[in-house]
Amino acid sequence: MPTLRIPTAQVFRPLLEPARYKAAFGGRGSGKSHFFGGLVVEECLRQPGTLMVCIRERQMTLPESSKRLIENKIAEYGVGHLFDIKDDHIKTPGDGLIIFRGMRDYTAESIKSLEGYRIAWIEEAQTLSERSLAMLRPTIRAAGSEIWASWNPRRKTDAIDVFLRQRQPENALVVRSTWQDNPWFTDELEAERQTDLHLYPERYAHIWEGDYATSWEGAYFAKHLAMAREQGRISRVGADPVLPLKCFFDLGGSGARSDALSIWIVQFVGREIRVLDYIEGVGQEVSYYIAELRKRHYDRALLVLPHDGNSHAGPLSKTYKDHFNDAGFECEVIPNQGPGAAMMRIEALRRVFPRCWFNETTTEAGREALGFYHERRDETRNIGLGPEHDWSSHAADAAGLMAVMYEEPPVKSRSRSRTDRRPAGSTHWSA
Repeated sequence: MPTLRIPTAQVFRPLLEPARYKAAFGGRGSGKSHFFGGLVVEECLRQPGTLMVCIRERQMTLPESSKRLIENKIAEYGVGHLFDIKDDHIKTPGDGLIIFRGMRDYTAESIKSLEGYRIAWIEEAQTLSERSLAMLRPTIRAAGSEIWASWNPRRKTDAIDVFLRQRQPENALVVRSTWQDNPWFTDELEAERQTDLHLYPERYAHIWEGDYATSWEGAYFAKHLAMAREQGRISRVGADPVLPLKCFFDLGGSGARSDALSIWIVQFVGREIRVLDYIEGVGQEVSYYIAELRKRHYDRALLVLPHDGNSHAGPLSKTYKDHFNDAGFECEVIPNQGPGAAMMRIEALRRVFPRCWFNETTTEAGREALGFYHERRDETRNIGLGPEHDWSSHAADAAGLMAVMYEEPPVKSRSRSRTDRRPAGSTHWSA
């Protein structure tokens, strides 16, 4: 077999060592896919007979796979005579094989066809479901087998992030890479980076720096969240011990199929809106939220419920308001706001957003939802169909209710004091 000299960026060199899991996450232009594409070719040459599968969560067509990238690496290294490139797979030295699959196509039975494969490379791993990851890991179990992953982080709760960045198995090598780590970063990529930096600052950190997505293209509050971050309004924010607290709800119901129930804990301090905390649950009984509010010392807060606060909740024919009242909470139920209520809440929240200060650590999950909440569109006709009802809409509805109920403090008029006998033209006024 030929000896190859493959230049490798410093950031990826730890991944050249043996490990059960090898992973690189980060932003666009960092060279993650090119590194792993080259490593595919290297491994097939270093250990002839290797069986390798390149994985995505969903792969509708081969152009969506990493096949073209691997073909380019084979050509770049001048080893095309050692590989036999077919339409849907690549034959490698020693009767080895590279195949390309979508995990969503597999069942618990059909995935057994991957037993014996030594390497699995998961590209766009942020889209891999927890189910797919759980099926794949025990299937790739040949002696010396490895699972590779490359991805641009999206959410902390994505299965690959939970597994490799939060739980961090001991036999894993994980590196973060950005455009700054790529010694072959091109002028064309730099121009694109500058374009996003100046025209789309709300998504720049996610796309280029590998941060989690805090806002999504087309989201109603993307620019508002970016401005809040830029102005330092997402920081450490505390409550005024004298002023009252208010908890604004969007109600979801109990049961596994229920929508999320969302709660924002807010304090109005003059013209400043202090967003102190966020609570969310799915399918929990009312008692769960009562306990959570008490645990966080919000038992004296005013609970502001939407109109369905007067709807029955649970088997005892009590309303949400009844349940909270029985637990000793003061409640206010807001009447139905009528047709167009969702857009009214959106516009109200946009209007008051410049006054909002978010406690960074306790409101992260709620801010993530606000950053994703977006319009549903008919792409064929290019028209908006109103707010999308999904996992993010409940936090947005609760925040919108807060904005609708916010009353701006009156501006105190400043009049001339009767005792002021200063000459005309004086600029002194008494409050």
